[in-house]
Amino acid sequence: MPKGKTPDEMIPDVGKPKPLGLFAWLRGRFFAGMVIAAPLAATYFILQFLITFIDNRVKPLLPPLLKPETYTNYAIPGFGVLVLIIALTVLGAVTANLIGRSLLSLTDRVLSRIPIVRNVYAALKQLTEVLTNNQQASFDRCVMVEYPKAGSWCIGFVSSHAKGEIGAKLGTQKIGVFVPTTPNPTSGFLIYVDETETIPLQMTVEEGAKMILTAGLVVPDFEPPEVADPPSIAEPEVRTEKLTEQA
Repeated sequence: MPKGKTPDEMIPDVGKPKPLGLFAWLRGRFFAGMVIAAPLAATYFILQFLITFIDNRVKPLLPPLLKPETYTNYAIPGFGVLVLIIALTVLGAVTANLIGRSLLSLTDRVLSRIPIVRNVYAALKQLTEVLTNNQQASFDRCVMVEYPKAGSWCIGFVSSHAKGEIGAKLGTQKIGVFVPTTPNPTSGFLIYVDETETIPLQMTVEEGAKMILTAGLVVPDFEPPEVADPPSIAEPEVRTEKLTEQA
């Protein structure tokens, strides 16, 4: 043993982390600040873009008496959004009565007879009715489906059981699974598979969409179910007294 050193001093200190330098510390804090500020900045710019876009489209339609610039020296941001909300509310109240429904039906018949326009109008109307009125149109749950080949699994959203012509040809035991693409989950593939060929997931549809949007970088927390301990088998008692007597 070398003189002047204790046994503890001779053991190399491999478990202690090396202290960070000033540049590494600043870099870590900078990226931590970016992670916090990026969602806030993105939300701010998206809202600013939407508000500005609506204001630029709605304000030119207003008469000068209703514009804030007539009475003030500056424009009020979001005034066009407020006007749009009030106009949509009034439109909904008008169409709820008998006269409003008659006018809406007349407009529907007129637009349905115009070439090209009727195709766009019918598609948008059907999409709007599905999104606003049909509560069963949302995705049901998240599953894993074997796609596009055996051994490859991807996340999909169950839409509904096979209905109509598809249900008559394939059987109602088939389910429609929407398989979105990464990083744009609004596009993807609709496939019909047997429900027994899917693996159900506990994550919600929103958590699955976040996972697809981030290419698997954001994974929701998962707590595996607790497995109950198997019941212990009592060991048979050895009666030593009887064995001794028989001996």
